[in-house]
Amino acid sequence: MPYDHRSPVIRPLPAALAALVCAAALAGCGTSPEAARGSQGPAAAAATTTAPSRTPAGAPASASAATAAARPLAGRTVVVDPGHNPGNFRHVREINQKVDIGTARKECDTTGTSTNASGGKAAYTEAAFTLDVSHRLRDLLEARGATVVLTHDADRPYGPCIDERARTGNGAKADAVVSVHADGSAKGHRGFHVIVPAKVKEGAADTGPIVAPSRALGERIAAAFRRATGTAPANYLGGGTGLDVRSDLGGLNLSTVPKVFVECGNMRDPMDAALLTSGVWRQKAAQGIADGIVTYLQG
Repeated sequence: MPYDHRSPVIRPLPAALAALVCAAALAGCGTSPEAARGSQGPAAAAATTTAPSRTPAGAPASASAATAAARPLAGRTVVVDPGHNPGNFRHVREINQKVDIGTARKECDTTGTSTNASGGKAAYTEAAFTLDVSHRLRDLLEARGATVVLTHDADRPYGPCIDERARTGNGAKADAVVSVHADGSAKGHRGFHVIVPAKVKEGAADTGPIVAPSRALGERIAAAFRRATGTAPANYLGGGTGLDVRSDLGGLNLSTVPKVFVECGNMRDPMDAALLTSGVWRQKAAQGIADGIVTYLQG
């Protein structure tokens, strides 16, 4: 077992024996500070020799305060929704089935887009991109104390459908939901944008309660994403704000908790595609989304 290097406990001599020792030594030990402390007993002796502990200037008031600072999302739930599914293209019939989104009926899901294949290099699919960024985002959020729920982890053949994705966030009573995507616009269209819900009240859709908090979430993510990645807001929509308001997305229409879609870039533009296919850049994208969520949840 480990060597115990602590000093042995020194106990005071009985009074009679102390007197004999003093007489033998012809010394007035009754007046020495050590003897005085001994006569008070071990507890009093310790009190006179041990300085009170002090908290260094600037140090956290307690271990719990330090933990709270390192884990600012403790007690919060975030749902991360990786757009599409790598297996969707094998199940076209299933994902083409229509579901109710309140304002209309839309396809259960889609295959998503991809980069262009070139120079013998295979296309990089949006589904692969969203899953990778979502895993990175999950790790960053969990490190900050959040409980993270994924709507799927490529652990099912296809989907989930857009209405089920919304129910996952609602059922988790999530503090925030982020659906991760990449766009498939025309060449020359560059940059990211965050889609926020329009005010919709029709059928099963009622976004009124979530419009304002979702916009706040979108604004925080747009600002943090720009800082983390060094990329600009989309040059083809949103008027340079990085925000796009939509009423035709089931994942937003059916949500009862704050939710946004993050379109991280345009996979069909070669310059954006070079970023989206970089693992280093995808980590920056995840960092930007995580930072935005933190600033939103901290108010």
